[in-house]
Amino acid sequence: MPSALSMPSIRYIFRSGRGPSSSHTMGPGIAAKHFQGLNPNAASYRVTLYGSLAATHTGHMTDRAITEAMSPKTVELKFEPETFLSKHPNGMMFEAISPEGKTAASWKAYSTGGGAVMDDNGFIGEASENIYPTISMSQILERCRLDRISLWQYVERYEHNDIRQYMEQVNKDMNDTIRAGLTCTGTLPGPLNLKRKAAMYYEKALAQREEKEHFLFAYALACAEENAAGNPVVTAPTCGSSGVLPSVLNFLKNTRQLAELDIIHALETAGLIGNLAKANASISGAEVGCQGEIGVACSMAAAAAAQLMGASPYQVEYAAEIGLEHYLGLTCDPVGGYVQIPCIERNAIASVKAYSVALYALQSDGAHLVSFDAVLRAMKNTGKDLQRKYKETADGGLASEIKF
Repeated sequence: MPSALSMPSIRYIFRSGRGPSSSHTMGPGIAAKHFQGLNPNAASYRVTLYGSLAATHTGHMTDRAITEAMSPKTVELKFEPETFLSKHPNGMMFEAISPEGKTAASWKAYSTGGGAVMDDNGFIGEASENIYPTISMSQILERCRLDRISLWQYVERYEHNDIRQYMEQVNKDMNDTIRAGLTCTGTLPGPLNLKRKAAMYYEKALAQREEKEHFLFAYALACAEENAAGNPVVTAPTCGSSGVLPSVLNFLKNTRQLAELDIIHALETAGLIGNLAKANASISGAEVGCQGEIGVACSMAAAAAAQLMGASPYQVEYAAEIGLEHYLGLTCDPVGGYVQIPCIERNAIASVKAYSVALYALQSDGAHLVSFDAVLRAMKNTGKDLQRKYKETADGGLASEIKF
């Protein structure tokens, strides 16, 4: 298990994969492929999904992710939405079935958010080393002050030498998703019959260029709709919130003629913010609600935007704090279990909020009463207090109000 006082690479905040959910689609798919690799000679497999995974399986396409990962073998899926395993609400039990119909091997795993999968021995498919010496933003800021460096320079001090190359690929993947989403029309999959809007919003933004912020809506919708369709996206920090950061980065690059390297540095800072949220609280909607997804995404984007606009590390930290503070308590209530309502619009609104937050922080001297460390503790405690039905079960909030 990772140390409680240090963090792994920021590369685990940014994962490229198919939507619509990093914890319900990407994570279970990774887990299924891992178990199949351990038991390739099984006649078939049985997978039991617990808690949030079981409650939203069809809408979040968890069933498809697992069966495709274990193809061509037959997979029997069982759903236990009322049973929650001890370590995380997104629990899974994998069983390898012998030709005689008996369980030859079993494995319990958890999809903990952002595409990460863990079992009782630690995370699967991730380097075990923790490369950052602290999970405290206040300590990071003090180090930046003493060494007169920026937050992105702090990241590069501890990351492996290929981090820029990795971020370049992340940036490319994000831009590919935006381009794909801006050219697609039609209806998203599922019974909600929700129409894509990104292309329309982009056309209106082009026609109203004096209102430049309208492009933020189009870019965010493009990513969120691609995610809802099960197409490739980059977690930032999750699939369900994958439209916020790319939207803000693309908007600022286009309106301020920024260099590619500036965007890479902003991604590094955003990754640090997401990493701190994951280490100190959670980025899992099933664990803390949507404050851990859209809230953290807004925080990451606000920090990146502030840095791109010339903020000091203290102003960047302030932007990150505000971006999350005003999403505290946000429920995860996907209608019908689909990552569409209210998820898609939340991406669009959060992108504009992140940009506004950065502007607000830039008007300050960086001093403020509530620290980023404090707001992370508040998010964690708020998540614990949220009723279970408001944490990615499709049983509460808007999900209980809209029938189809």
